[in-house]
Parts: sequence; C-alpha cells; structure tokens
Amino acid sequence: MAGISGIGGSGLDIDSIVSKMVAAEKAPKQDQLTATQSKATAQLTAVGSLKSAISDFQTALTTLNSPTSFQARAVTLSKSDYLTATASPSASIGSYQVEVTQLASSSKVALAALPATTTSSSGTTSPSTFGKGTLSIKIGDTKLSDIQVDATNNTLSGIRDAINKAGQSQGLSANIVNDNSGARLVLSSTKTGAGNDISVGVSGDDGSGSLSLTKLAFSPSAAPTDSSVVDPPVPSDPAAARMLTRAKSAAMTIDGLKVTSDSNTVSNAVGGLSFTLKATTTAGSPMTVGVSQDEAGVKSNIKSFVDAYNKLMGVITTQTSVTKVGDNSAPIAAALVGDATARGLTSTIRNELSTLQGTGSVRALADLGITTQKDGTLAIDDTKLGNMVSSNFSDLAGFFTGDQGIAARLKGKLDPYTMANGILEQRSTSLSNTLKSVDAQTATLNTRMTALSDRLYKQYNAMDQLYSSLSSTASSLSEQLAAMPFANKS
Repeated sequence: MAGISGIGGSGLDIDSIVSKMVAAEKAPKQDQLTATQSKATAQLTAVGSLKSAISDFQTALTTLNSPTSFQARAVTLSKSDYLTATASPSASIGSYQVEVTQLASSSKVALAALPATTTSSSGTTSPSTFGKGTLSIKIGDTKLSDIQVDATNNTLSGIRDAINKAGQSQGLSANIVNDNSGARLVLSSTKTGAGNDISVGVSGDDGSGSLSLTKLAFSPSAAPTDSSVVDPPVPSDPAAARMLTRAKSAAMTIDGLKVTSDSNTVSNAVGGLSFTLKATTTAGSPMTVGVSQDEAGVKSNIKSFVDAYNKLMGVITTQTSVTKVGDNSAPIAAALVGDATARGLTSTIRNELSTLQGTGSVRALADLGITTQKDGTLAIDDTKLGNMVSSNFSDLAGFFTGDQGIAARLKGKLDPYTMANGILEQRSTSLSNTLKSVDAQTATLNTRMTALSDRLYKQYNAMDQLYSSLSSTASSLSEQLAAMPFANKS
C-alpha cells in the first residue's frame, strides 16, 4: 500500500517512516539468511571442485591399474616418409628391415570419347543419346547391379547418374570429362588390389539412339610381365577407351621376405604389428622398424598420476586455508575450513601413499623418485624415474596394478566419496536443501514484511486523518469563539 505524506496536514513523511520501520524489522533475519546462503553456496562450489579433482585422480589411477598400459609397445622408425606402424601388446620386441616396393592402387578407366551433341539434318543440335540396352559393370569379380538404359537415362549424364547410384555401395563413381577427343565417362573405384580392375559389358542395344551403346564397352588388358613395358598401355587412337590406373596390390619385404597385400594397410605380416604404407622406398635401402616396451608411455601415465594428485591436494589446500589480509582486518576463511570431509580425505590418501607393499625393487613411490614436498604435493626425480622404468619395468606393473596395487587401493579409498549417494553427493544434497530452505524462508519473510508495511500504512494514514479531523474541529471552535459578544467586547 502506498502512503501519502501528511494528507491531513500532519506533514509526516509516512513513506519514509514505514520503510525504515520495515527495514529495521527485516534486517536481522535477512542478514542471517544472506549469511547462510553465501556460506552454503561457497561450500557447494567447493564440494563440486573437490569432486571434480577426485574424479580426475581416479581416471589417472584407472589408467595405471590397467596391465595393458605396462604391456604396450612403442614403435620407432628410422625413416618416417614411407610408412607408419603400430604395435599391440602381443607384438614381440625386436627390429625389422622393411622395404616398400609397390603401393596398392585402385582401378580408374576412361571410356571411349564420344560427341556430346548430335546435329540433325535440319541443323538442330541436341544431346547425343544411346539406344536401349543394359550395362554390366564389374570390379574384378564383383558385379554391380545391371544398369538399364532407356529413354529416361540414355544420355551421358543420365548414365553417369545411374552408375553413381548403382555403384555407391561398391565404391564405384562416374564422372564426365571433356578432352580433345570428346566427352568421356570416367569410372573410378576405391577397391585396391591386383585383379580389381573395372570392366564394362553391353547387351541388348536396339539402335534407337544417335550413338551405339556398345561404344561404352571396355575390357581391361592383362598386366604385363615385363617391367620395362609401359603400364597401363596407351592406345594409338586418342578417342579409344583406356586404363588410367591399374588396380595393384601393395608389395613389401620384411627382413627380405616378400609380402603382398590388397590394401596399403598390412596387418597380418608380423604378429601384433600393423603397417600403413605411404611411399615406396629406394631400392636396396631398407628402413628399420623397431618394437620395444613403451617406457615413455608408462612414464607419462605415472606423471599424469602425480599431476592429478597434486591438483587434488591443491584444491583441498585452497578450500581449507585461512588467509591473513592485514593487522586490522579479520582473516578470510575458505569454504571448507575445519571441514571433516576434507581432513578425512587428505589423511586417507596420504596414509595409503606411505604404505609399503610387496618384496620387489619397487615397494614405495620413493623408489621411483617420487617424494612428498612440504606443501603436501608430490615431486618427481625424472632421472631416477627413468632409470627405474628402464631397469625394473616388470616390477612397476606389480606395484601399480592388481587388487593390492597402489592404484586399486587408492581408488578403493576414494570410491566412498564419489560413488552414487556417497559422501560428497550427500554433502551436496544437504547444501542444496539448505539453499532451498533459505529461498523458502526468504519468501516467507518478504510476505510478512509486506503485511507489516500494509498495517503500518493503515495506522499512519488513520492517524493522519484523525489529526486532520481534530485540526478542522479546532479551527471551527476558534471561529465560533471569536464571534461571541464577549470576544468582541474584550
């Protein structure tokens, strides 16, 4: 309810009086709710940061607890221009002399060049057409669906579209190229390997078009046995159909042993080793492919574990610290100062890290050159870690992996914090409920203050009207008294 200042002449600023009285009544409870909301919000954010850091640490632990991460193989190449190689954990450690003598290729043919248009006896020019019939296209021994040529597709562009539709699933595509001899259908296949050349058969041409459908027929020539012969062959007639590229298999030697493959990916020549060929090597100059234990990968995983641990400790330190801001100011306390959850988590992790295990050469993180600093974070001695990884590779797997490995033990201690309905989820739920309660109490407080404001406005407006009425009565009495005879006489 809006107030009107002194409507009866009292001159009181009712709006100001009411707003100050309402503010004075509201302030204690509002300050309490604001403080509660601010604290709960800060704690909810801190718990979220803590949960995220724990999740990152658990991811690093899961990687370390995987035996395959200690069985991984690293591949080295003396030359990187000719092939790439990957090794699975089953690959034997050793080296191989490799030569790439031929890359796999796919078939590409240009059919006979034909006039794109035909001029009639009357001088009218129109697109060339073919008679009705059937095209049978094969890629090696694989036959595509027959293409029926009729009045709906009897032009070069119509046949091109029909081939693209029929050959899509087989990796065959068609295009039209206009060269000096005329318009050609150029067919391209994605299927590599010797014997997978494109051929086109024609049947049933009825002669109804301006061009014979048989002109689109093509049969690939046999591959020459003499390496000095130009291949694919070039016909003497410039307009004749021709091979542009012949389908070939990849060829390579591994330690002098010949290997062929229908594709440039060779995965069955050496157990656990896969090659992707990129270029042919110089004759007589093989490259070396080495397979070794992936020591760099293991060191990287260990460093990721240390980084994730340090991130977690950094989050805990940030959220539990008290910062001094000056001699005359109160220190600033972080959201989780004195929090039992953070203290318990820190104690649990550090106790597990300091536990000795096994009887091998690696029983503790310190054996790997990983030590705890004054601020609680871990530091790595790269030289010591590298030496231990190189000389005690088998002991690393026993230290980190398995049910009793440090990775599994730490993850087991962390799971109660991050699991569904775990410690942190329950804490987040409790804080969220606190914020919901603050919102509800704030709404109730605002409703109560609105009612108080309305009541005060009514009281003050009633008082102002009473004052106005009394003032009017007083003025009337004064006028009557002034009109009395004794008043004039005096």
